[in-house]
Amino acid sequence: MKLVVGLGNPGRKYEGTRHNVGFEVLGRVARLLGASAARSKFDGELAEANYQGERVYLLCPLTFMNLSGKSVQQARDFYSLENRDLLIVCDDFQLPLARLRFRPSGSSGGQKGLEDVIRRCGNDVPRLRIGIGPVPANWQVQGFVLGRFTPDEREKINVAIERAAQGVLDWIAHGIETCMNRYNGIDPQTEKSSDSTGP
Repeated sequence: MKLVVGLGNPGRKYEGTRHNVGFEVLGRVARLLGASAARSKFDGELAEANYQGERVYLLCPLTFMNLSGKSVQQARDFYSLENRDLLIVCDDFQLPLARLRFRPSGSSGGQKGLEDVIRRCGNDVPRLRIGIGPVPANWQVQGFVLGRFTPDEREKINVAIERAAQGVLDWIAHGIETCMNRYNGIDPQTEKSSDSTGP
């Protein structure tokens, strides 16, 4: 059994913002898996699917970003899951636009939703971060992440969302190590491998 969580903010006001990339990836995963209609549960929207013999739960917390861990903790504890069976999908303003990075554990990197998940569940929760950076020099981080992509950025992030959704399926089937080797350090502009070190 696996739990995949996409982070974002609820409501039409936030649709399409940089901070809601996690929601968009989860929506794509749900379509790829033919998941059930979402229902209200765990202070979020929960859908169910099966993939390669695994029962998969797809959760979008509706607590607003900074309290995402509340929803994640409820779901994890209800299904008696180990942290290794969770995957948090979120944006990362410190990663270049459209870059993907899988990690089995670590810090939040300043992502407030992931920070709350770590606070409530521990730092050994696997995560997939999707780059939305860099933050322009004259922008505040909060204003940047709550803003929308330019048309050129949207084109690139749409490709990243497709790759991230496939990455989620690979995580379900093959685990975090395979995904780190397959997706980390790939420059989305060239699709060539580069240095995959970093937080």
